[in-house]
This record gives sequence, C-alpha cells and structure tokens, in this order.
Amino acid sequence: MNGGQVAVSKENICVYAGSFDPPTQGHMYMIRKGSELFSKLIVAVGSNPNKHYTFSTTERLKMLRACCHGFTNVEVDHFEGRFLVDYAEAAGANYMLRGIRGQGDYEFERAMRNVNEDLKPGVTTVFLMPPREICEVSSSFVKGLMGPKGWEEVIRPYVPPPVHDMLLRTTVRSSSTPFVTGDGGS
Repeated sequence: MNGGQVAVSKENICVYAGSFDPPTQGHMYMIRKGSELFSKLIVAVGSNPNKHYTFSTTERLKMLRACCHGFTNVEVDHFEGRFLVDYAEAAGANYMLRGIRGQGDYEFERAMRNVNEDLKPGVTTVFLMPPREICEVSSSFVKGLMGPKGWEEVIRPYVPPPVHDMLLRTTVRSSSTPFVTGDGGS
C-alpha cells in the first residue's frame, strides 16, 4: 500500500509478431519463453504488402494455432496495415517480444525498438536470443532446404510437427517447389 491506496497490478500482456512463413522451432522457442514470462502472449501474424509470402495468412494462422494448442495463455491473431507497436497498444499489450539471432537482427531490432519507444513509450520491447542449436533457423532457411531429394527429413528438426505435416501436404498438392525464395530471414 502507498498512502492508503492499494497498488493495482497491471497484467503483463505481450505481443510476439512475425510473418511465420512457415513457423519454425526458433519461433516456438520464443513462444515457449514468452508464455513463461508473460501472463498473456499474443502471437500475431503480420502482413507486409511489400513482401511475398509462400503461405496465405489463413494457412499461417492455422499452423500457429496447431503449434500453440497446448499453451493456455497464448492467443493467435493477425494484423496488417499498421505498425506493430500500434497493434500492440490496441491489443492492450505493454510488451513486445523480439528475437535476436545474430548481429544483423540486433542492429535492425535496436533501431525499431527506438522508433517504437518514440511512438508508444508505454510499450516496452523485450529481446531474447534463442539457443545455439536453433539460432540460425529462419523461415527462409527452412524454405531454402526444400526441394532436393530427402528434404522432408532434412527440415524435420527445424519445424514443429504440425508445420512439417502441412509442408508435406502442400508440397504433394504442388507440381513444383515454390519454397526456395532466397528472400532473406523471416
């Protein structure tokens, strides 16, 4: 108590956003840690009109919902046409979770953290680094491994089982391999 008033505890709500095209074990590490650190974690699929996606927003949401099924404090959502920090504030979040795989991520995320702080000082950016064995894994990395004979087993350690299953089903539907994109990390 302070001066006869009861302190009100603010719920720690966090947004973890990305393209998740497709979700990887690196994303799942962030989701697991985020669900442990915050009372509520909103995993938000962002859509950037300047980026080409392999999977539709609906498919990415479906994969994430399957991957996050066992987390009681995780909600999966999507947003487009606005800054992440604006989405976070509208969702009632006071934190945004970002992953740092290497120096390139750090430089970009540090600059974005500063811009976000200027826009919405009430939303704090929290950085986590994944463990060494998955720190190089990105969606683009996974898609780049797809296609050559045996890719199905090669990617298995890098994606959650529901994603692996969907990648196998999607590839069976397709007569070509549209996954090799070379568009950088995601």
